[in-house]
Amino acid sequence: MSNIDPALRKLDQALGSGRVLTDPDVLASYAVDESEVPPHLPDAVVRVREAREVADVMRICAEHSVPVTPRAGGTGRTGGAVPLAHGVVIAFEQMNRIKGIEEDDLIAVVEPGVITGAFHSAVEAVGLFYPPDPNSLASCALGGNVAENAGGPRALRYGSTRDYVLGLRVVTADGTELSVGKRTVKGVTGYDLTSLLVGSEGTLAITTEITFKLLPKPQAVVTMLVLLPDLASAGRSVTQVLRAGLLPRCMELLDEATLALVRPLSAVPIPQSAQALLLIELDGDEIALDAQLERAGAAVVAAGASEVLVARHAGERDKLWAARRELSRALRKSARFKLAEDVVVPRSRIPQLIDACRRISEQHKVQMPSYGHAGDGNIHVNFLWSDPSEEAAVHAAIEATFKAVIALGGTLSGEHGIGVLKAPYLPIEQAPELIALQERIKDLFDPKHILNPGKIFPAHVQRFHGAC
Repeated sequence: MSNIDPALRKLDQALGSGRVLTDPDVLASYAVDESEVPPHLPDAVVRVREAREVADVMRICAEHSVPVTPRAGGTGRTGGAVPLAHGVVIAFEQMNRIKGIEEDDLIAVVEPGVITGAFHSAVEAVGLFYPPDPNSLASCALGGNVAENAGGPRALRYGSTRDYVLGLRVVTADGTELSVGKRTVKGVTGYDLTSLLVGSEGTLAITTEITFKLLPKPQAVVTMLVLLPDLASAGRSVTQVLRAGLLPRCMELLDEATLALVRPLSAVPIPQSAQALLLIELDGDEIALDAQLERAGAAVVAAGASEVLVARHAGERDKLWAARRELSRALRKSARFKLAEDVVVPRSRIPQLIDACRRISEQHKVQMPSYGHAGDGNIHVNFLWSDPSEEAAVHAAIEATFKAVIALGGTLSGEHGIGVLKAPYLPIEQAPELIALQERIKDLFDPKHILNPGKIFPAHVQRFHGAC
């Protein structure tokens, strides 16, 4: 790229000597995320420390038409942090301050490099609660959560990241600093640009500060592990619990194939007769939980549960959750290659989706264990294979799964985003006119297409050969 050298010289002048990193080992560590997208080396990495530096980077890169890829924790599963067009990576690990937790107003102000799990601990230490809990919370960062609209098991009761973002400070593609949103729960001034930016995968603007809404911390939590003889009874259990007037904060489902993988890892014995498993978690007032627990237990037993285990204390609950938390790692160890698709269907159609996946698995001879958030219909369908010659069959199985999801009234992604890997399939869900409208929004925010290029839209990905 002819413009990269003068851009890097200007960045070095603006930020100070040693701030623009070009060491090959450093570049290699920013060439990938936790997806299966092949490495793409950036030309340079800038570890920013404050919003002004982000603005300087964008202003200089816009002047020289140099692509910029923002990166928070780098834990994405669809390639959102991979610098397809090379250029500059803006890394946020040093912008990791919790600027304030305001207990009276139930808000927190943070920088994008704050690790999600650390934020949970900080707000809970003062008796408050931030619900979104992506599985990678020990390593993912809040800036990435905002970019992808991350969710997690607790989304059933509490919603996803977008539901807690009140306001943002951002830098646009030309280096302009903007404040969007508000610090209040209510507010309808102008267009809701905050909601537009949350989930935009770093393609419209770069977040430098986030104002989150918080909740009071629940007094108590109780976890139920429910063993079931088949998937149909698991589906009935979900329906019956909700019909009982309960809204658990989590309802996690493991199908038969997934259960076989986690059975050796579980701290709790799982009999061979169990062909499905539900983890149901309730929270709230400690006294009221007893009645909720009784109603939930009656509901799952009526639906066909063969065994119900209950844990009230943190250590006991951790034992019940241990196998679920190790699931992604167990799946990755079971095959040389793994892709996980986070599709969503109406919760009543989860059994139909699992049945469709079973048929697709048999047809294409691809392992497809599934698990996920049964309460909100967000199922993680995994594709496992060990020989590169199987890749064509895997992609055919993925496309067939996406078509089945849309036929069931679902959507392609619940929390991982579109990024690079899902971009070719976007037209399965969205009409050409809708895609074109979103591309015009991208053009308005980023007329030079330098901000995280090659993401979300099929035509944008296709500009970078070998990206998928």
